[in-house]
Amino acid sequence: MRKTALALLSVLALAACSHPAPPTGRWEGTYESGDTMIAARLEIEPDGQVRVSAPDLLDIGPDERDAAREKLSSDLEAAWDSVTPRPMDFDGENFRKPGGIAPQMVWKAESRKMSLIVYLGTHPAITIPMREVGGFSDNPWGS
Repeated sequence: MRKTALALLSVLALAACSHPAPPTGRWEGTYESGDTMIAARLEIEPDGQVRVSAPDLLDIGPDERDAAREKLSSDLEAAWDSVTPRPMDFDGENFRKPGGIAPQMVWKAESRKMSLIVYLGTHPAITIPMREVGGFSDNPWGS
């Protein structure tokens, strides 16, 4: 009985120290404000490697929005094959660059919601809600 209890405690201790597995899949999303637009793709591979691309345009005028959406969609599609998978630290909710402090993505497991956090120079961080997709579209803004 005592050995069984000790073995169970050992298993629980090891489980508590293990790193949670990141979700796998693909997500895409967009962001628009008065003068900023971002189109984003994110893929987490079964081995936990992350591919992410988020081209942006700043200082967009009101009459340039349709052209900006087309350009960002095109840039995202054209560059995706050259995006290199990279490791991320994952604590069960936040993804960070290895050894980093600032979150790069946030995963809410209970609702299966992913957010991408984009840092553009000295601007405040931008949180982009991502939607899970089976395959990437050629227009992340949708139809």
